[in-house]
Amino acid sequence: MRRLALACVLVSVAGVSAAQGQPPVGPRLILVGDSTMAPRSGYGNALCARFQQVACLNLARGGRSSSSYRAEGLWGSVLALLNERGPGDVRQQTLVLIQFGHNDQPGKPGRSTDLATEFGPNLAGYVKDVKAAGADVVLVTPLTRRSFKAGELPNDLRPWAEATLRVGAELGVPVLDLNATSHAAVAAMGQDAADTLAEAPPRFDRTHLGPKGAAVFSEQVMTALLALKPELAGARTLAP
Repeated sequence: MRRLALACVLVSVAGVSAAQGQPPVGPRLILVGDSTMAPRSGYGNALCARFQQVACLNLARGGRSSSSYRAEGLWGSVLALLNERGPGDVRQQTLVLIQFGHNDQPGKPGRSTDLATEFGPNLAGYVKDVKAAGADVVLVTPLTRRSFKAGELPNDLRPWAEATLRVGAELGVPVLDLNATSHAAVAAMGQDAADTLAEAPPRFDRTHLGPKGAAVFSEQVMTALLALKPELAGARTLAP
């Protein structure tokens, strides 16, 4: 059922241009990652809403790691989309944003990966696949968690952020260090203000996002993305 739902999303978005008999208009942005980017619990949909004249597909899924996203066939569906061609054999310009880390941490059976031997190679595999398909890729370091301890904000995801930065440097692809910018922003807020970024009770936690959190962090990603890809500036809107 999960694969069928994803396939329906891909067909519905890709079919608009084909039905009109025209090549796709403007660039396409595809989001791949975990729940902190996914619809309803992350910033991805708010990021998509900040663009106009861009086909933005949020294919991030909750609970996925750099290993399980591929193992479950979700990545295969993304590759099928990257390799499709439009009318007249025109392939749409595509940028893929990839963010993992939360579920790669230890203690999550079937999802966690070894930081030293698996996480980096998994990310590298995604980058190589995207490049082979003729698309562009930007890696994103994992969004910070928001649980303070003794007035300080730990950053237990920083090792995964550093690993992501290393993969980007080794493969020559850009990396948005969302972990650093989000951690600095949340640390400056304090716990009470940071809690307003969460989903509303009863689903409240200090990892996932409600509308306010999605707005804050989608703006951070947008700002960093435009610095890397200024050609997208004409496609943005002012607010999600």
